[in-house]
Amino acid sequence: MENNHLFDVLIIGSGAAGLSLALRLPTTIRVALIAKGRLREGNTYYAQGGISAVLDKGDTVDSHVADTLDAGAGLCDEKTVRLVVEKGPENIRWLLSEGVSFTRDRPPGEGYHLTREGGHSHRRVIHAADATGRELETTLEALTRRRENIQLFENHNAIDLINGSRGGAQDNRCLGAYILDRESGRVGRFLARFTVLATGGASKVYLYTSNPDVSTGDGIAMAWRAGCRVSNMEFIQFHPTCLFHPHAKSFLITEALRGEGGRLLLPDGTRFMPAFDPRAELAPRDIVARAIDHEMKRLGVDCVYLDISHKPAAFVQEHFPTIYSKCLEFGIDITQQPIPVVPAAHYTCGGVLTDRRARTDIPNLFAIGEAAYTGLHGANRMASNSLLECLVFAQQSADEITARLEDTPLPAEVPMWDESRVTDSDEEVVVSHNWDELRRFMWDYVGIVRSNKRLERARRRVELLKHEILEYYRYFRVTNDLLELRNLVEVADLIIRSAQRRKESRGLHYTLDFPKRDDRFQRAPTVLLPNSFDPECAVDDKPR
Repeated sequence: MENNHLFDVLIIGSGAAGLSLALRLPTTIRVALIAKGRLREGNTYYAQGGISAVLDKGDTVDSHVADTLDAGAGLCDEKTVRLVVEKGPENIRWLLSEGVSFTRDRPPGEGYHLTREGGHSHRRVIHAADATGRELETTLEALTRRRENIQLFENHNAIDLINGSRGGAQDNRCLGAYILDRESGRVGRFLARFTVLATGGASKVYLYTSNPDVSTGDGIAMAWRAGCRVSNMEFIQFHPTCLFHPHAKSFLITEALRGEGGRLLLPDGTRFMPAFDPRAELAPRDIVARAIDHEMKRLGVDCVYLDISHKPAAFVQEHFPTIYSKCLEFGIDITQQPIPVVPAAHYTCGGVLTDRRARTDIPNLFAIGEAAYTGLHGANRMASNSLLECLVFAQQSADEITARLEDTPLPAEVPMWDESRVTDSDEEVVVSHNWDELRRFMWDYVGIVRSNKRLERARRRVELLKHEILEYYRYFRVTNDLLELRNLVEVADLIIRSAQRRKESRGLHYTLDFPKRDDRFQRAPTVLLPNSFDPECAVDDKPR
């Protein structure tokens, strides 16, 4: 493989955000799409619920906006929320025009079936049964593979962004990235007029997560090292219901199951959510997750149960075929018995600070999807707003990039990757041990319920790990495991520091030392500035 590449646009990440952007860019330009594994090995493929949009005549944009603001617990940027909600229907129409197949209503010809999920006051979630992400990802993947102007690089992992200073430029604009070919072990230099981070979230920083292995915060960590601000990293969403079984790895039980009448039960069959919130099982995810965590700790039990067996078997099998068949593999017939569930890290509500055109603090660098903080989610993401955000900000960034293409020169020469002073590692066990230690103390100390003491313990441990991993990175050739560990420890540090700054409980951040919400002093996003942050480069219309 040649190790020098030149493109108009470099997209790092191959989920809904990255693929949508690639397909929305002009077919006359050269686009590189980087996937850490296979093209579809990301969160999008495993998304079950759907995409929220105002599609029903009884629903309104104002209602969707109000629900999102309520779920975000006072930290959403209202202008961003309205932008995303208003552009929802046209993005669904775009998906339909591209061949995405959503579940139809019955009887046939009556339109598309809309379900309701936690936090929503209307049925507005369009879906493809309970495998919306798979339908979305595979359809967009097939279209992308047919585009001659898009070059795909699967099994490639980005190491670091290339700033203008490396090419002798007078400013800090982004020129591309150094990227590891996981199969050959060689590092390539990928240069581009524009670089877009669509790398997803960082839930793999926790011991238990609903996410696949690729969710290691790569884009957030790279942007931070390059000089971008990050925001709201303390708000990690724990999905209330993941299948609890020793052989079920990261299998999510969609919120739509509760939207269709599923009830959360204690081991003795008692329903408990009405005691925590009048919306019961349809309360926002942070409330449901904390309620489950509370009951599990109070009773000393390993899980609670989600029951939809009171619905007709045909209804359950038709609406939730993926969950039904998966649970059957583990001996659970959800038409006859409840599903054992536990909370697990699911979504990173914070990320790289961007404006409403997806621009970051570094010129020519964009961030979209879960890697970005746009102001949409605030302190808690409402169900099925995530895929919507991916689509809308792919559209926003595509429009901005297309408008600026002619006025943005190709990058100047920059140095090749230098590994002349490193050797192959003879201590791979260090990486696996550090990986395990990091994820365990993040789960124990920076999880659903936090405290000052727990956060301080986590901060001391992460500082030691950062030092050890940095030393390891300096002396040995990079590997995929090392790169992911390096990024995870960076993101863990950002989560801990952000959590320590928020002296209240709000949304997904709950601390025993400050159990109440404080709108007098804390009603603003948490923004962290790296040492290399350049205020002269920062765009001025980011969500506040």
